[in-house]
Amino acid sequence: MVEGLTMSVEEAGKLLGVSRPTAYALAKNGQIPVLHLGRLLRVPRSAFLKMLENAGQPQEGTHHDIR
Repeated sequence: MVEGLTMSVEEAGKLLGVSRPTAYALAKNGQIPVLHLGRLLRVPRSAFLKMLENAGQPQEGTHHDIR
């Protein structure tokens, strides 16, 4: 099966193991990257995978040296 460049918010939620309402809430507040295509929301696979790769890594400017 060939995967498309985007997936639905529901599909992204399933991959994350969260409910449909939670997935839409995450998309609404920007925690899941989305494209707005008219009334349709789609999750770009590349941005979603990058988000997962960066999960748990310190954000720029939040690194503190402990001596």
